[in-house]
Amino acid sequence: MPLLRYLMIRAARLAAVPIQRKLQRFLKSCDDPARVQTELLNRLLFRQSTTAFGRDHGFSAIRNLDDYRRQVPVAPYERLAPYIERVKRGETNALIADDQVLLFALTSGTTAARKFIPITARYLRDYRRTWTYWGIRAYRDHRSRLLGLRPIVQMVGDPDEFRTEAGIACGNLSGFTASVQRRIARRQYAIPPICGKLVDPLAKYYLALRLSLGTPVALFLAANPSTLVTLGRTLDLHKESLLRDLHDGTLDPKLDIPADIRLSLKRRLRARPDAARALAAIAEKTGRLRPLDAWDPGTILIGTWTGGSMGPYLKQVPPFFGDAPIRDLGLLASEGRFTLPLANGTASGVLDIASHFYEFIPESEIDSANPVVLGAHELQLGGSYFLIPTTQAGLYRYHISDLVRVTGFVGRTPMVEFLGKGNRFANMTGEKLSEHHVTQAMAKLGWALSAYTVAPVWNETQPHYAILLEDIDAPDAGRLRALDAALAEVNIEYAAKRQSGRLGPIRAAILPAGTWAAWDRGRLATSGGSAEQYKRPCLQGDLKFIETMPVMRVEGAG
Repeated sequence: MPLLRYLMIRAARLAAVPIQRKLQRFLKSCDDPARVQTELLNRLLFRQSTTAFGRDHGFSAIRNLDDYRRQVPVAPYERLAPYIERVKRGETNALIADDQVLLFALTSGTTAARKFIPITARYLRDYRRTWTYWGIRAYRDHRSRLLGLRPIVQMVGDPDEFRTEAGIACGNLSGFTASVQRRIARRQYAIPPICGKLVDPLAKYYLALRLSLGTPVALFLAANPSTLVTLGRTLDLHKESLLRDLHDGTLDPKLDIPADIRLSLKRRLRARPDAARALAAIAEKTGRLRPLDAWDPGTILIGTWTGGSMGPYLKQVPPFFGDAPIRDLGLLASEGRFTLPLANGTASGVLDIASHFYEFIPESEIDSANPVVLGAHELQLGGSYFLIPTTQAGLYRYHISDLVRVTGFVGRTPMVEFLGKGNRFANMTGEKLSEHHVTQAMAKLGWALSAYTVAPVWNETQPHYAILLEDIDAPDAGRLRALDAALAEVNIEYAAKRQSGRLGPIRAAILPAGTWAAWDRGRLATSGGSAEQYKRPCLQGDLKFIETMPVMRVEGAG
């Protein structure tokens, strides 16, 4: 073993010791989540009491949790938006005290506008800490795979798409965390952060493969397993060009990669003729090339989401990556990292009670005018709840719409798994389509329809959405194209997934006359609501919903 690599491995092992001790202290604190959460909330409210939000909501007069709940209602992003706008202009104390806003993480919201999530120094510290716990636990369980500080493959986005009036960067959180890593950690990633600035999807996937092929990768990280599937398909589809570049130490000039990025990558594009010849022999023999041909499944670990609507994509990962073990990344979003998975083969993770304060609303109570609200220590095994976090970066009793289920406990702290975005969202490839997006798009088109709803349709080659209409409302191809364009206009994530080909164009599923009236009667009979107050859902999140409907035919946009 080369001396430098030996020293790096030795240093990593020594650095792991204090992290393991901190992880054990965290797990021990899970014995008393009520105390940990109460102390965290008290510190948070005291620190933020001088902010404009704190003054407007009487933080200085809050003495207990009941006071907090009276003073601050559960609400979505829109309540915080005016304060966040002030922070964007440089008035940090509108929402955050005694901290620096390093980035606004951009994400799609339940409205057409993008959400700007403040990323502070304190947030980044907590985010890194829990990621480090994830890595240490994974290393402990897969020592033989991860030993040797072998490369990590992770694709990230652009952390600096644009700047606010105060000069604060706005962009992708993963891209930002990659860009601020310590040098020794950054050396482990096969793909440098600058690649996050690539816009063309093919260029991003091709470059990820070009930089990782021929290297002994240990870990593949992808928030959505659809990324892994697309990576595998890109490898096979472009195998001749990739292997030629790998052999010669080049990068296909036809790819849409800016000159400055090409220049910065020049010294990384090492020629690996032996690896190229070995992979070419496999491709010639089998007629295809998959990641499991380039990397032994027995030596790699995959980190990706496994809960919610990820199931269909997870089924497609083994044909590309073999029997490599998969560990869930945890319930994490731009708003925060909320759980820490402790084992493979489960979407469940222990609630990160050290970083955020949590409340939970039982699923059955979410539409109540005065819902039951529970603390982490009050949850029941098997119960489904909407997660309501309060973070240290300015989100207070934030209705993120994440529905979770309790699967067990560490001490008295719940282990939860992500189920989905309640009944108001659909999400197959990361598009996070909401009912509001659908109604907004339909309003733009001005269609006069008798009844409709939009539902996800799973297809292994290219999932898509369908608008379910009765025969009398059947649209022509032009209207379907217009609807697809309108959805892309109101939801940037939908637009991105359509552009990359991960989502297909919307189609029309045609139903017999009278279908919706019968369906509405059945739903009213079940819910017990009144016909006057009844509103048919304009979006269904269930992948199996369309299978329950009497579809006569499916029409496309031509």
